[in-house]
Amino acid sequence: MADLKFTPETRMMIDGKLVEADSRKTFDNINPATEEVAGVVADAGVAEMQRAIAAARRSFDQTDWSTNHSFRKKCLEQLQEALEAEREELREELIVEVGTPRVLTYSAQLDAPLAEGILWPAKMIDEFAWERDMGIAEAFGTRHRRAIWKEAMGVVGAIVPWNYPFEVTINKIAQILATGNTTVLKPAPDTPWNATRLGRLVAEKTDIPAGVFNVVTSSDHLVGEELTLSPLVDQISFTGSTVTGKRIMEKGAATLKRVFLELGGKSAAIVLDDADFSAVLPATASVCAHGGQGCAMQTRLLVPRSRLDEAVELASLGMANFPYGDPQSMDVVMGPLVSEKQMNRVLGYIEKGKAEGGEVVVGGGRPAHLPKGWYVEPTLFVNVENSATIAQEEIFGPVMVVIPFDDDDDAVRIANDSHYGLSGGVFGGDMERATNVARRIRTGSISVNGGSWYGADMPYGGYKDSGIGRQNGTEGFDQYLETKIIAWPAD
Repeated sequence: MADLKFTPETRMMIDGKLVEADSRKTFDNINPATEEVAGVVADAGVAEMQRAIAAARRSFDQTDWSTNHSFRKKCLEQLQEALEAEREELREELIVEVGTPRVLTYSAQLDAPLAEGILWPAKMIDEFAWERDMGIAEAFGTRHRRAIWKEAMGVVGAIVPWNYPFEVTINKIAQILATGNTTVLKPAPDTPWNATRLGRLVAEKTDIPAGVFNVVTSSDHLVGEELTLSPLVDQISFTGSTVTGKRIMEKGAATLKRVFLELGGKSAAIVLDDADFSAVLPATASVCAHGGQGCAMQTRLLVPRSRLDEAVELASLGMANFPYGDPQSMDVVMGPLVSEKQMNRVLGYIEKGKAEGGEVVVGGGRPAHLPKGWYVEPTLFVNVENSATIAQEEIFGPVMVVIPFDDDDDAVRIANDSHYGLSGGVFGGDMERATNVARRIRTGSISVNGGSWYGADMPYGGYKDSGIGRQNGTEGFDQYLETKIIAWPAD
């Protein structure tokens, strides 16, 4: 194992115990910046996953976890305290296994979700309307007192991606647990340690009952599919690719699984003709942050045709000077891609873009000065039609395409001409005009002039192929609950 500034947890957590795989097999956790093995983690099979599911089912059915609000809140606060105590180890761990730049751990990768991802749902345990009195009504000639009750869904399978693993995980499990459900967490094989650390902290530092929270790591994606197939699991909470999300819906149909799916995006940044081009255009290179590995990245840059040359020049300036390299360095905002497979996928899209007539004006390959690590240069394409592959498919890399539009209506048409609908941005000098354009974009989130919608109280998700349901906010809280209506004779 490399000389690390943290101690990784190599075991899973099943039914309250930290365990190895039954086979004693492990798989390697690779540092994407060095291509070296950082360490190992347990490599589970189907049997371990089934045990975890059974434990979650038993703890939901046979304990008071789902109904004991004050106890749940206390346990979540214990987990928050435990994570705070290991914040700096977790920071180092994320840099090594995710390849995230250090600077991003002070925002979306760690500090931002840790600040409220657990505490907001814990607070909601006291504030949420678990019961609503609907008053007295007459039906069938008699009077009845009626109410609406909210109850935990049951067992929730939580499947998380590798790009922002801690951020996604904490925003899933805190709401799942706060609403009284039990869960099995399946982390991505590329980034397992932050999940196993959570498992250890739950086991050692909280009073969460055995079986309520389980972590199963595996190099085999089909082990995670047991969550979708099992009749003991009531719901799947998944963040990842649209292809996998559709498979979850298909495979879960046999048991009528409830699903939350936060899927891919191909978001557009619309720069209106009255925007401050010199301020806005260079900053659009931020799509390269963390190697462009973010579902909400605004990778289609829509600019006025009348100012196309000026826009390309300014966007090129931002892309050409975007700081990338060793993720350990505080002046770096883009590190490597998470794996060799992902790097090759992105390079393949770049070649596809060229083959379809797109012109690379910045980047376009692997950086010569970084022979080690799975890096791809910040890449900017022009002469791209919105129908092109690189304008329609999610690349998940540091690649942006410039597409001209004629007027506001044309910009809206192009932005909406996508099977995705996750996020986007509008930039303009006239705030009312920019906001009116934003209203017409068919996405689950949108920013006007750089405004940030991020927060544990904000329901995040997408339209169209970008998903079903919302993560965070009261909408996210509610999706982990069943609704029961009840009535009694009023007289």
